[in-house]
Amino acid sequence: MLELMQMASEIILPKIGFSMTEGEIAEWLVLDGQTVNAGEPLFLLEADKSATEVEAPASGTLRILRQPGETCPVGTVIGLIE
Repeated sequence: MLELMQMASEIILPKIGFSMTEGEIAEWLVLDGQTVNAGEPLFLLEADKSATEVEAPASGTLRILRQPGETCPVGTVIGLIE
């Protein structure tokens, strides 16, 4: 019998402005290891002097890879949803 393996969904630091090249994770709104639902607010992103709520791209268990206060380039994998 074959078991289906579920792939983790990557949480990518999004580009929210035309000239944005990096952003800072201001705060995770869900704790590491907690269950999250797709579309639920996941973290606050600070960029260009504004904060934006970013939603979860999938449902599952959150695994945080980057911590609040870290500045990352756009496209960086900052967490996983397993």
